[in-house]
Amino acid sequence: MKSYSVDLRQKIIDIREKEKISIRKIAERFNVAKSFVQKLLKQYQETGDILPQKRGGNHKRKLGDENLLILIKIMEKIMMLP
Repeated sequence: MKSYSVDLRQKIIDIREKEKISIRKIAERFNVAKSFVQKLLKQYQETGDILPQKRGGNHKRKLGDENLLILIKIMEKIMMLP
């Protein structure tokens, strides 16, 4: 899913500050999830930033280097079978 634009995020922040309406009503007005508005407001309060957070991250490998070498050797043996 694509992140919401910074423009939309700013509009949500502006409406919340100007009109002091509920999170639910803001979500309905902009056709977004209530949880998105909650997270955005929390992020803005804690950091002053409204940019989308980075997705994913650095996933650790399931197998270490030693185990990968063992797996490669096993695969090589399988590939050589008739």
